Amino acid sequence: MDKRIGFSAYIAIGLMLFALFFGAGNLIFPAFLGQEAGDHVWPAIIGFLITGTGLPFLGILAIGLSGKEDLQSLASRVHPIYGLIFTIVLYLTIGPLFALPRTGTVSFEVGVAPFLEADQMKMGLAIFTAVFFGVTLWLSLSPSKIVDRVGKILTPILLAVILVLIAASIFKPMGTQTAATGKYINDSFISGFLEGYMTMDALAALVFGIIVVNAVKSVGAKTRKEVAVMCTKTGLIAIGLLAFIYVFIALIGAQSVDELGMQANGSPVLSGAATFYFGSFGKVLLAAIVFLACLTTSIGLVTACASYFNKLLPRINYKTFVVIFAVFGGLVANIGLDKIISYSVPVLMAVYPLTVVLVLLTFLNGLIGGRRVVYVTTVLFTAVISITEFCKALEINLGPIDTFFANYLPFYDISMGWVVMGGIGLVVGWIIALLTKPSVKPDFND
Repeated sequence: MDKRIGFSAYIAIGLMLFALFFGAGNLIFPAFLGQEAGDHVWPAIIGFLITGTGLPFLGILAIGLSGKEDLQSLASRVHPIYGLIFTIVLYLTIGPLFALPRTGTVSFEVGVAPFLEADQMKMGLAIFTAVFFGVTLWLSLSPSKIVDRVGKILTPILLAVILVLIAASIFKPMGTQTAATGKYINDSFISGFLEGYMTMDALAALVFGIIVVNAVKSVGAKTRKEVAVMCTKTGLIAIGLLAFIYVFIALIGAQSVDELGMQANGSPVLSGAATFYFGSFGKVLLAAIVFLACLTTSIGLVTACASYFNKLLPRINYKTFVVIFAVFGGLVANIGLDKIISYSVPVLMAVYPLTVVLVLLTFLNGLIGGRRVVYVTTVLFTAVISITEFCKALEINLGPIDTFFANYLPFYDISMGWVVMGGIGLVVGWIIALLTKPSVKPDFND
């Protein structure tokens, strides 16, 4: 395979994948994490890297290794109905409901809002999102050209602009790291771990993984082994770049408090840093970074969502779905960044654990003999905590249920109880599998 597939193909697909991942949340969340974590920034960023880069990498590998053609067929190892519902929920979460509109809103608030007066914001957002999602629509109409447009053109420009800001921060730090605040004082690692949820990249990996598989096949990967190896190599390129940038953006945030003061979110941190290093030109530079980062992600999200729903509902063609998702994303973007983030938290607390256990079960598929019962029990036990976390995020009083888990389930108080419950479900399912014969043919395609 390596003799037939050139190094440039690995780079192009790796850069494409990086650009698809690197969008709105990847800019604002590590910057704000750095401000809050202060002198505890390293354990915080390590936790953030696990969920922000480690889990997405595992997601890409899971798709590449599974031999499945899409996420729905992978999730259907639990049950076909679960596979359909889970896939629809995940696509809507990273698509038109939350992640897609967030790309336009963050791009506006970080790159454009600093140039506007308060009374111009509403109209400015409406005009900007119309242009932003119009460009997204145009670039998403030909999915076969996504590697050339994103991997070979937009991403190198994006990386060059980001590296300028990082280089400036290395040679001229804004200040020293201040004391950690809030949740980062005592739980910096776990707080960073949970903050990585907000990037939504572990969810997106199961969607972008299909794009990567198709891309590696288009440049010559034929066998399942070749697809898996190339997904691994291109995934390492993308994840390595993400980790590098996360670390330096977090350090910029950690060193910014003396100069900028504690900010409400990562947007003004980035804007303030760009202005500190480059003056008024810094705002233009930051606008370019944010626009390119968010645009590449929005293209990937619209392309992936439109492709899936076109496959699900073939009577509606791909281009129609592109228009639907681009227009809907633009409309949702106009409710504002704060509302999009707040509305997404309950959904992420519910979906993330289910996504992680599906990825882990994919790697264990050969060991558990492809037995559906193991998938079912693991997902069911995990779902119990996912539902409670969803309710807690909505501030729904669970009464004795919450009290019981708080008293008896390890890590429940830090929103990690699903790890223990998922582990119990895995063991229970494995025992049942050893004691019974399969009711359906095991899926050994691991």
